[in-house]
Amino acid sequence: RFGLLSEKISGAEGTKHDRDFVTMEKKIDITSKAIFDLLSKTTEYLQPNPAYRAKLGMLNTVSKMRGQVKTVGYPQTEGMLGDVMLRYGKELGEDSSFGCALVDVGEAMKQMADVKDSLDISVKQNFIDPLQSLQDKELKEIGHHLKKLEGRRLDFDYKKKRQGKIPEEEVRQAVEKFDESRELAERSMINFLENTEPQVSQLAALVEAGLDYHRQSLEILEELNSRLKSRISTESHRPKKEFNPKSVMRSLETIESLPHNGLSYSSSVKSTGVSIRLSISELARLTCHMILMILST
Repeated sequence: RFGLLSEKISGAEGTKHDRDFVTMEKKIDITSKAIFDLLSKTTEYLQPNPAYRAKLGMLNTVSKMRGQVKTVGYPQTEGMLGDVMLRYGKELGEDSSFGCALVDVGEAMKQMADVKDSLDISVKQNFIDPLQSLQDKELKEIGHHLKKLEGRRLDFDYKKKRQGKIPEEEVRQAVEKFDESRELAERSMINFLENTEPQVSQLAALVEAGLDYHRQSLEILEELNSRLKSRISTESHRPKKEFNPKSVMRSLETIESLPHNGLSYSSSVKSTGVSIRLSISELARLTCHMILMILST
């Protein structure tokens, strides 16, 4: 810190690294920024919904194995749409062409949700996680070496300017530490920049996962489209029911004209009414008779 402050105050030019070292340092810096943005934008690509995007970080990356379906832990929009279609399609019933079509599309949407789950798992496992590991380990280690190198450079420059005022041994040690840190930083950057095959493979894995997702989605949608066209063709050739308006008055007249045990509907209703009235009168007479008997005793 003192060396940096002294350099800024004096305006003296510090020890410069050679062009190759500066070029590598710049590439490492660009790579670090690129990976940081890639991690953010890839999760946004997988899950545009911010709430779901936050949960993607907790996604278990264990892939589907032995036919076991991996539950991602949050609903895909395709699956939610499919649930709505299936619910109302089943409520309309099999005798409804629209209901059957809703079930067809709903089932396809649920399949699309499963395919999207597979995409999320594959990209998380084969692209996001390796990049995250790269950022947390190798790039972090390189950054540590460069930061340590900068500290030792400032210390070396400060002691070099004070040569003659401080012991030669301190200057020599500062030079040795500076060279040691520079060698470690340079070696770590060279190893990283000369071994970019894993990063290219991870990009290929991202593209492959996307291709697989769109390939399966295309198959599902093509089959669905064929089924819907078949339903449309069947529906267009199905004879339509003719509309026959029904009159309530005509229905009543029809009922009255029907015989009921030799009597018309109106007469049977009237006779039923009389019998009901007679039964009530008889009940009332018997009730009064019982009350009189009780009072007389």
